[in-house]
Amino acid sequence: MAEVNRKCYPQDVTDEEWAFVLPYLLLSREDSASRRHSLRELFNGVRYIVRTGNQWRYMPNDLPPWPAVYQQMRRWMEAGVFEVLLADVQSLLRDFGGRKGQPTAVCLDSRTLQSTPESGARAGYDGAKRRKGSKVHIAVDTLGHLMALKVTPADEGDRAQVAALAEQVQTVTGSTVDLAYVDQGYTGPNAAEAAQQHGIRLEVVKHPMAKRGFLLLPRRWVVERSFAWASRFRRLARDYERLDTSLKGFHYIAFACIMIARLAKALA
Repeated sequence: MAEVNRKCYPQDVTDEEWAFVLPYLLLSREDSASRRHSLRELFNGVRYIVRTGNQWRYMPNDLPPWPAVYQQMRRWMEAGVFEVLLADVQSLLRDFGGRKGQPTAVCLDSRTLQSTPESGARAGYDGAKRRKGSKVHIAVDTLGHLMALKVTPADEGDRAQVAALAEQVQTVTGSTVDLAYVDQGYTGPNAAEAAQQHGIRLEVVKHPMAKRGFLLLPRRWVVERSFAWASRFRRLARDYERLDTSLKGFHYIAFACIMIARLAKALA
């Protein structure tokens, strides 16, 4: 394994963060004879891509070659390491915040990402947003931490994804969630029944009155803030991925960067 001597990038993982993350990323021994690049540098390469939105072939020369970074990222995604990492970090952050380790309430919502030539083959048209692309449906706890995610074409409705999100949430938490806050796009008996099958009651948060401009809604602002956090990662500004699994994986990586940084700060 070659020694690395390079400048540091703002998105590089810190020593405190790396000490926590390393056990989750060890699909094989860190000092394996077949490993040509530092595992930490490969992780930094992944963080560089998701944070800056750079194209793979424009990876800086002082990071490992892009094929090596991409290959390792695909291995991590297929092994589900970032999902496991987020579940553990979320529980720890809640403990540090004086809350129960697993939530009893979540927030559901979606956002539409504009398609690109790479993702256009699986895109749909969102008539409400007047945009062709993909929808990212997420569930977050009341602190905004990502718990479940599903990617669909933009023409698929929010109600149809309730069952999948509810199932993921209950799997992650051990069926502790009994309430989900949603907007008016989730109204109707079908969505309520789908959630109830997994022991979750939907509560629709409505505008108290007709108003123009921005209005801060109780509970609902949490998931909107989570989308704002994700939008700071330029790879997630649009749907640049050929595979929906890649788009999903990049969201988990982005939230892993956010949440392990918070955990390192809490432990400091």
